[in-house]
Formats: sequence, C-alpha cells, structure tokens
Amino acid sequence: QVQLVESGGGLVQPGGSLRLSCAVSGSSFSIRNMGWYRQAPGKQRELAAVITSSGTTNYADSVKGRFTISRDNVKNTVYLQMNSLKPEDTATYYCNADLLIIPYRDYNTYWGQGTQVTVSS
Repeated sequence: QVQLVESGGGLVQPGGSLRLSCAVSGSSFSIRNMGWYRQAPGKQRELAAVITSSGTTNYADSVKGRFTISRDNVKNTVYLQMNSLKPEDTATYYCNADLLIIPYRDYNTYWGQGTQVTVSS
C-alpha cells in the first residue's frame, strides 16, 4: 500500500516563506511526475507546480518566480519552497504522484491528504 504524506503547512505573514514536503512510502513502486496542487475555499483545485522524473519543472503563472518545486529521488520526496507569500496563496495544498506499483503495468495518480497554508497578518 502506498501513502503520500505531506508536511510543512501553517500560518505565515504576507511576504513570508514556507516549505512543503511530501514523502511517498509503501511497497515497491516507480515514480514518474510529482506535483503540487492547491484548492482555496469555494474554488476548484488548480495546479501550482509539477516536476518530471528528469527534473523538468512547470509552474502556474500565479506562482512563477516565487515558488520552487524540487524532488529527491532517493528519499521519494517532493518539495515546494514558497517565498514572497501572498494572502491569495491561502489554500489547502495537495501533492500528487504518478506511481507504477510493482508488479502492475500502468501508472496511476495518487494524492496526499492535504496541508493547510494560510497567509495572513
């Protein structure tokens, strides 16, 4: 059984920084893309950032230049460094990962439980 466990959310003032982590654990698997999504109250879940297995990254326009996604393939962990946070960044942040569970053949998307980020003075 595979789990994605997030950590690092919290309350921060505008202009501050937070670092989110998401670790994949469980039985034998292979990881392809990993990403961070966010969902504000009353809004749809949206992509914040994604990183491929080779390290190629892509960001939503709203976070470009402020957020940095990275991954540690040894630790099976993806990170989201968030700087210059704004009140509009307030949301529940979810990590996801495309996983191939051995011995199955297909990749499927798995989600973490979400971590709250609140940007407020």
